[in-house]
Amino acid sequence: MTDAEKREAARQFYQKWVNRGKEDEDDRSYWIDFLQNVMGVDHVTDRIDFQKKVVGADGNTKRIDAYIPETRVLIEQKSLNIDLSKPQSGHNGMTPYEQAKMYDNSLPVSEKSKWIILSNFAEIWVYDMDTKVPTPQKFLLSDIPSKYRLFDFLVDQKQQKITQEMEVSVKAGELVGLIYDALLKQYKNPDNPDSLKSLNKLCVRLVFCLYAEDAHIFGENGHMFHDYLEQFDTKSMRKGVMELFKILDTKPEDRDPYDDSMLSEFPYVNGGLFSDEDIEIPHFTDEIRNILLSNASDGFDWSMISPTIFGAVFESTLNPETRRSGGMHYTSIENIHKVIDPLFLDDLRKELNEIKEIQIIKSRNMKLKTFQKKLASLSWLDPACGSGNFLTETYISIRRLENEVIKLLKGGQMLILFDEQQGSPIQVSINQFYGIEINDFAVTVAKTALWIAESQMMKETEDILVTTFDFLPLKTNAYIVEGNALHIDWNEVVSKTKLNYIMGNPPFIGSSIMAQGSLQKKDVQSVFSELEKNEVQDLDYVTCWYKKAAEYIQNTKIECSFVSTNSICQGSQTPILWKVLFEEFKITINYAYTTFLWNSESSNQAAVYCVIIGFSIFNRKEKIIYNVDGSYKQVSNISPYLIEGDNTYVIASKNPICNVPKMSFGNQPRDGGYLVIKEDERKEILSKEPNIEKWLHEYIGAEEFIKGKHRWCLWLKEATPQDIKSSKILYSKVESVKEFRITSKAKTTNGYAKVPHLFAQITQPAGVDYLIIPRVSSERRRYIPIGFMNKEVIASDAVQIIPNATLFHFGVLTSNVHMAWMRVVCGRLKSDYRYSKEVVYNTFPWCNPSDEQRKKIEKTAKEILDVRALYSETSLAVLYDPLAMPQDLRKAHSANDRAVMQAYGFSIKDTSEADCVAALMKMYQEMIDN
Repeated sequence: MTDAEKREAARQFYQKWVNRGKEDEDDRSYWIDFLQNVMGVDHVTDRIDFQKKVVGADGNTKRIDAYIPETRVLIEQKSLNIDLSKPQSGHNGMTPYEQAKMYDNSLPVSEKSKWIILSNFAEIWVYDMDTKVPTPQKFLLSDIPSKYRLFDFLVDQKQQKITQEMEVSVKAGELVGLIYDALLKQYKNPDNPDSLKSLNKLCVRLVFCLYAEDAHIFGENGHMFHDYLEQFDTKSMRKGVMELFKILDTKPEDRDPYDDSMLSEFPYVNGGLFSDEDIEIPHFTDEIRNILLSNASDGFDWSMISPTIFGAVFESTLNPETRRSGGMHYTSIENIHKVIDPLFLDDLRKELNEIKEIQIIKSRNMKLKTFQKKLASLSWLDPACGSGNFLTETYISIRRLENEVIKLLKGGQMLILFDEQQGSPIQVSINQFYGIEINDFAVTVAKTALWIAESQMMKETEDILVTTFDFLPLKTNAYIVEGNALHIDWNEVVSKTKLNYIMGNPPFIGSSIMAQGSLQKKDVQSVFSELEKNEVQDLDYVTCWYKKAAEYIQNTKIECSFVSTNSICQGSQTPILWKVLFEEFKITINYAYTTFLWNSESSNQAAVYCVIIGFSIFNRKEKIIYNVDGSYKQVSNISPYLIEGDNTYVIASKNPICNVPKMSFGNQPRDGGYLVIKEDERKEILSKEPNIEKWLHEYIGAEEFIKGKHRWCLWLKEATPQDIKSSKILYSKVESVKEFRITSKAKTTNGYAKVPHLFAQITQPAGVDYLIIPRVSSERRRYIPIGFMNKEVIASDAVQIIPNATLFHFGVLTSNVHMAWMRVVCGRLKSDYRYSKEVVYNTFPWCNPSDEQRKKIEKTAKEILDVRALYSETSLAVLYDPLAMPQDLRKAHSANDRAVMQAYGFSIKDTSEADCVAALMKMYQEMIDN
């Protein structure tokens, strides 16, 4: 099965089993369905035992609900709505896990479970029994479409290593940190950049040696490096290490033929890893000797690390910036596959599966050899490769495909015959992988990670062919170039005539985070030199890689895929970036992942909401949009907003494109906090000077409006100088505001020191009520809470306001039609909606209703307000929570949605949200064109 087929099967599995499942009636169907249709297992009933008998400690026969012998998975199934954490009546008060553990204890040693699974159809809890204290990893049924890969352990014994590899790799990073810290203390000038570079190189070399001995690259005994170091006392260990590094860089023919010491047994490494003999190596201490011998060598198996994960962990451990932040950062393998699977891996797997179906052996073998040559002919570039995790995981994935080819060609033979011209049965090489990275240390780590990956894949090939290969001396080298990818010509790294794919996750730096005059800001201005300065200001740093890639791939069949912050497909950036890409470089989006949380697996990861965009200058036959829930849709075209539709982009407008009331920001104080009053302070003020109550107005922003909180402000627009002078509190407040504005670093704020009693920007409508829309609202809500506000309440700049708005305006703006438009074109704050008057409101295409349709919208709009009034003690945050929303409020909104859709001429039955947006985009384009 291809990944696309598995994703679809997982989605169908979820839809089939949602809200159903009885333990005794459905458990077989549930697990057969999951294994057969989602995991792609053949002959399922031969591979899983239902109601497996065991004899308990009490001598009674008991039955395990399900057991998978080949992967030693024990399944304890419960009915829907059974709480998996609580004791069960009828089972001696045991929890489901205790019950499963009891069954496991009754199994013979050879059958003891590697995994225990608890399930109640709606939840699946997975326990890894190899951990010291097994704790459940919990999945909801709704997680299956997006996380089905994590269940490969059910059918693939090798897949059980993934969690272990992560743990081992992070543990390895911690050991590197210990070595680094202990060595750093021994440098005479630890802040010297050259000393730090030497320390980084030293750590890379030590790690390679530790890995090489455990992977039996340094001899078969697996402890050659340890035994060599152990012969030195602390004082002489430094000299011993220096001599080792020199011998590892010396060819056998250039060595002393009479040297019969342990040193002479080490192989020649090559590859430049040990070539620099001038690195600064400090004196060793007892602590360093003990860490290397006891912790890092004797106490740890480096052969089990994942080079994909460890490369990034290694780099972040030794990178001063990430060390200061206290986090280890690495991209999860699952997220890397979101990029590489649809870019090339799904197609390659599909091609191999089709070859495997060929019944005529001779024809199949010819196709297999051609396919292997194809694998060896492909090449990849990551132009912001960091520690090389995308390149490393791609290499591993391609080599595993090649190993499958080798296994198929071998068949039942003891040996496999290859053409003499072909040489080694392994044709895929790390020579096919190219990277650009600005950090010199990351370059070294990336190369080392690829060498480790090459060693591990060579071992898998050896297991297939029952033979051995010489890994050393290193014969291959990845082309990782040190430099700023935005300053160098990518053709100098790899000619575009020989490249197939570009991929990666360029730096996540938002436009608002880059300081004016910073190197990043200058890079953006340089790459987009054809744009106006005010346009460049809005672009994130990652957009530079899109532009560079678009230039590079002209007149080629190269395909690209980048992970990016979702902001490049939202708000004001979208028309700026995509107009350049579409019109100047004629690129087309071939597939995309809509917004999801990027999991870097760091210990202190920040929430980064990302998209993945695959693009080229030619159209794929199939264009696919993938969603966060694992579902996907084949479409005719993908717009820059990552929805199905034309390549229309919405350009911010200072005025509404339709005849509707103007929207403005609320009032901005720029007061240092002196004019804004909290509830407690208000009470204190009134206890001292009750006569100034008329100047205290309720003050409402997004938090106050949505969550029902209360704040106040001093609104002194009508106050006379005498009013202010005669009040100690008012005078003191105004004086403090003046001081704040005078001393502010912002010149625009300085000017408002002339009117210290007033808000800096005043938009409060005179004598009329107004409509209020929060500028930021949770993406969990189907509707942004919108409402009317009394003219006496002062709106803060955390909301947008529309004076003179009517029930009709309220009805349309709170409808599913406007919300669909908002969800697509608005900016985001993390994942929350960021409502903008210029991007969302002013560009929105309004309907032209008949009198009857307008009255109907006004009526349904009033019903929404009337229902809200019934819950006047409940905040809008609660009323619009998707789980807590009252049924009568839902009905009122649904009626309003229908009324608005009818006014637009949309079919209530057949118009999806995507269809709605596509129609609105056409309306928008027609309005702009006219």
